[in-house]
Amino acid sequence: MSGKPLRAAFFLCGCAAFLNLYATQGILRELAQAFGVSAERAGQGVSATTLAVAIIAPFVGAIAAPFARRTVIAGAAMASALPAWWAAHAGGFATFLAARFAVGMLMPFIFAIAVSFIGELFSREETAQVSALFVAGTTLGGFAGRFVTNACVSALGWRHALDVVAMLSLVSGVAIYAWLPDVRRAGRESRIGEPPAPSRLQLFTRPPLLASFGFGACVLASQVATFTFAGLRLAQPPYGFGAAQIGAIYAVFLLATVVTPLAGRIARHRSPRDLAVWAAWLALAGALLTLAHGLVPILLGLALGSTAVFVEQAAANTFISQSAGAARPTAIGLYLSFYYLGGSLGSVLPVAAWRLWGWSGCVAFVIGAQALAGLLAWRFWRPRALHGVPGIEARVPLR
Repeated sequence: MSGKPLRAAFFLCGCAAFLNLYATQGILRELAQAFGVSAERAGQGVSATTLAVAIIAPFVGAIAAPFARRTVIAGAAMASALPAWWAAHAGGFATFLAARFAVGMLMPFIFAIAVSFIGELFSREETAQVSALFVAGTTLGGFAGRFVTNACVSALGWRHALDVVAMLSLVSGVAIYAWLPDVRRAGRESRIGEPPAPSRLQLFTRPPLLASFGFGACVLASQVATFTFAGLRLAQPPYGFGAAQIGAIYAVFLLATVVTPLAGRIARHRSPRDLAVWAAWLALAGALLTLAHGLVPILLGLALGSTAVFVEQAAANTFISQSAGAARPTAIGLYLSFYYLGGSLGSVLPVAAWRLWGWSGCVAFVIGAQALAGLLAWRFWRPRALHGVPGIEARVPLR
């Protein structure tokens, strides 16, 4: 398989990676009522999943190494339906969190192996484009998981709404298995004479990659904080949104499905550093727009902010894929660990600010996270930053 079908397969991998991840983010009030907890605490259904990703991600490369890439990615997508159904029919909040944690343990096997696979199969220039297409898929998956859940709540109840999302995961896994090529190790990773991969300790001591890990944590923390508390804000007066309307706000993610692939084309001629810095500025503008009281500027701000996050994610994927060489699976795993650890913190750290200052406190948190992300990319993602590092190829395009 080559060309457009293969690229479509990676787009679907992105969808599968995010389909279940945030499915509960828009039904916090329903979960709170069902389990007798506060809406803020119900948000732990998201943080439990992202925490599991953060824990398992560094080990995904080693666990998946003996198996074909297609088998790992498709198997994880199909298997994720089981804990998703478990969460849908949990009898208590602790059981619900355990099921959500189990969902998170499978997600890195989709995300990390797919990103690594892209780096193996495509050239440097193509990697930027396909990574952006993959991230556009994560955008659609993240939207679909939230939207389908919230759209089905009124007719089916939240439990059967989550059943529908679980079924979509199963179907996605079957399609991925049919479309991806059967490859264990490919292209550049198996190339004779490539320097040995550095250890995790070496990766942690190299500023460019370490900055990438911090960058990812800041980016997802800002995204999770934004959409966790935006739903709570819009549920309050004067907006009074119901579950279906809250689910509909995630339609702003659809803008990123168009913009991110376009950004990937631009990235063929610009460095990931440029892309990340400009996206951070866009995220700051979007966060400030949401401070308005009108619904239109709020939705526009959410659209700009979410689009910026996905472009930043594409830039980070490209930077690591182009720069980590033989250490690619380990580097991506560590990046994911920090990325989703940041996501876990994004639903927890702003709680105090939300209670004290409302939405303004959340926006302050988002601005701080995005400003730090932009600074890390600007300072450490320099084109020559990785030259001379054993086992790491500095292939970031020079301007």
